Amino acid sequence: MPDAADLDLVVPPGPGLRHGLVVPASELDERFTRASGPGGQGVNTTDSRVELWWDPATSSVLTPAQRERVTALLEGSLVGGRVRVVAAEHRSQRRNRRAARERLATLLREALAPPPPPRRATRPTRGSQRRRLDAKSRRSQIKARRGRPGSAD
Repeated sequence: MPDAADLDLVVPPGPGLRHGLVVPASELDERFTRASGPGGQGVNTTDSRVELWWDPATSSVLTPAQRERVTALLEGSLVGGRVRVVAAEHRSQRRNRRAARERLATLLREALAPPPPPRRATRPTRGSQRRRLDAKSRRSQIKARRGRPGSAD
């Protein structure tokens, strides 16, 4: 059975992606380096840190509108026009590969989601305005009664 990290990247359906998205493994570039942190004696010998690279500009799975949206929304995190995701929190390379792919899928799903509708300004109702003013006057009366006894006379 092939490793899950060797297969295509599957982005599940969500807002903006009605049928989901499948990025072929040929468009993904993985690099492995030594990770710092836990790992015991193997930490200095195994390349468990994973860098996953994907180029949205040359991707065959995105429509031109999606490509423009992804590059515009991920512009701050692009390195040389490519998306870079790093995973090094697990001891095994396989788990780090899976974590990097999940992060890339999440990034794509969020970038391809449509923007929320603009907020429409509303005015407070007349009843809510009246209740607010009544509460203010009640509070001011309570505070006005807090003097020393007999000082108001």
